[in-house]
Amino acid sequence: QVQLVESGGGLVQAGGSLRLSCVVSGGTISSYTMGWYRQAPGNERELVASISRGSTPYYEDAVRGRFTISRDNDRNTVILQMDSLEPGDTALYYCVADPRNSYRPSEYWGQGTRVTVAS
Repeated sequence: QVQLVESGGGLVQAGGSLRLSCVVSGGTISSYTMGWYRQAPGNERELVASISRGSTPYYEDAVRGRFTISRDNDRNTVILQMDSLEPGDTALYYCVADPRNSYRPSEYWGQGTRVTVAS
């Protein structure tokens, strides 16, 4: 069974940085499109970024230029580097894996890691 475990969330001041990690077990991430979603209180879950099996990244407009997604297939890990954080980035961040070639992966989900950006 594929399991995803996120880490790296926390409290940071606006303008700061955080680095989220997602370790996958029960599957090889080289076979998956990987992604990060987030859900803020009272809002729907939204895609943040994804990365194809060939390591082509996709970013939503709200984070493009500030966030960087990468994958380390040897460590079965996907990283979301978040810079220039804003209070609007406060949310629960989920890692997602999908064997399909879709920029919106949705098959397997982690439990989430919380990010809080203070103004």
